[in-house]
Amino acid sequence: MAEIDNKTVEQEEIIPKNFIQQQIVDDLAEGKNGGRVHTRFPPEPNGYLHIGHAKSICLNFGTAKKFGGLTNLRFDDTNPAKEDTEYVDSIMEDVQWLGFDWDDRLYYASDYFDKLYDFAVSLIKKGKAYVDFQSPELISEQKGTPTRPGSDSPYRNTTPEENLELFTKMKDGFYNDGDCVLRAKVDMSSPNMHMRDPLMYRIIKQPHHRTEDKWCIYPMYDYAHGQCDYWEGITHSICTLEFEVHRPLYDWFVDQLKDSDYRPRQIEFSRLNLSYTVMSKRKLLQLVKEGFVKGWDDPRMPTICGLRRRGYTPESMRAFSDMVGITKVDGVTDVAKLEFCIREDLNKRAQRVMGVIDPLKIVITNYPEGLVEEIDAVNNPEDESMGKRKVPFSRELYIEREDFMENPPNKFYRLSPGREVRLRYSYFIKCTEAIKNEAGEIVELHCTYDPETKGGNAPDGRKVKATLHWVAAAQAVKAEVRLYDRLFTDADPLGNKEKDFLELLNPDSLKVLTQCYIEPFVKTAKPLDGFQFERLGYFNIDPDTTTDHIVFNRTVSLKDGFKK
Repeated sequence: MAEIDNKTVEQEEIIPKNFIQQQIVDDLAEGKNGGRVHTRFPPEPNGYLHIGHAKSICLNFGTAKKFGGLTNLRFDDTNPAKEDTEYVDSIMEDVQWLGFDWDDRLYYASDYFDKLYDFAVSLIKKGKAYVDFQSPELISEQKGTPTRPGSDSPYRNTTPEENLELFTKMKDGFYNDGDCVLRAKVDMSSPNMHMRDPLMYRIIKQPHHRTEDKWCIYPMYDYAHGQCDYWEGITHSICTLEFEVHRPLYDWFVDQLKDSDYRPRQIEFSRLNLSYTVMSKRKLLQLVKEGFVKGWDDPRMPTICGLRRRGYTPESMRAFSDMVGITKVDGVTDVAKLEFCIREDLNKRAQRVMGVIDPLKIVITNYPEGLVEEIDAVNNPEDESMGKRKVPFSRELYIEREDFMENPPNKFYRLSPGREVRLRYSYFIKCTEAIKNEAGEIVELHCTYDPETKGGNAPDGRKVKATLHWVAAAQAVKAEVRLYDRLFTDADPLGNKEKDFLELLNPDSLKVLTQCYIEPFVKTAKPLDGFQFERLGYFNIDPDTTTDHIVFNRTVSLKDGFKK
């Protein structure tokens, strides 16, 4: 086992919040592993991380921190055919963005290739591993079924000496991909299919992103994972529920290796499934490669980089992870919970501005031509320390088109002919005329204002029933606004038995509006800066923004579909 420098957790009372913390409390009470708590996050660098991985990151790093322990970041880079340094870099960025750090504890499974090979040789010498030349299909068939025992491979009783020679040839490149594999000799009659002589090594003659051409054989996950945990001194190997049936094999390999009372303990929890999206790396890769989205960081994707680009904050992601909790039951989490968390966070921190995304021009006919006033506006009513800003007000403004109706129904209190409304922070206005084009479409409104209502209140005490947001036409910043919606029309696209998941893609998941106007406060903002457009929702500046073309993404609407 590797030398571990984290100190024994102080035996202060810790109230566990979930069954994993309870098991750790029990382990500490029994004095296991010297009272240490050491977890790890072990992603495979074959794609970008999604929000399910964010839950695992928060769980592993957060649990260790709660108990005064440590967490390693270890890349499971055992399949060079699918892995790339691009994914390694993105994963490290995501972990740090979420607010966690592995300090000097960055590892790769490839760090242990020599030790894993030596361990395999020791198992061969003990008669506990053998080289099998059967096809994958035949090996699978011989493994039997959950109700029928497997049958022995004809190579199972090859002598250790011959197996050692064959395994050396595998390492030296004598055989080609698929010619043979190394299997552990465990129990072909075990009720657990994973214990029926599992694969340990396969041949993959492709360069590795770190070891290049040194190896042409690579360890399987089930073989490598427990050993890496053991050598790093991991005490609690926290993984998702599908690995529960793998746990006896994890323990079997560790039992063949361990030489002390220390041993890592595997604990499983249910993975995160989010409604109206997919969490399969393979499906997400298909969406990217076939052009259904614009890349791994498309704001419609459940990837961490996609959510970051959309305007989600690490605080909201951690809050969401805490809200959904840790269970042993698989299910689908309503995406409205995630949206609730980002609203709660941005409501406290987001800079307020006014923006009009479907503009209708108004001309205040009795307002002095050429005059531009500076109106005081609150930056965030939830945080007085953010102060106020100046917003220009002039004769020509834009309001939202939906805030005017020529023939309004009952209970429509916004602007209509002859009706008075308040413009946010400024004046009362009344519509006097709707100007139409030749097609009969309303293209401009003429209004009057009451100069006595500056600040939004009438000295005579009269009331209005609506307050509208607006921007000054001449001073506003023209912008492109991208409105994102659910990626799929079905809450469980992979659970739909009648249609392929691609048939359930939402054709309206992205709407691009190019004639939008935002108050000039945003001129100095940087990519990923977030704002609340008053009455419209939360938006952030997309990295596509240039000096002469500003682009906003809608992070989430103001309306909350989830009640905590």
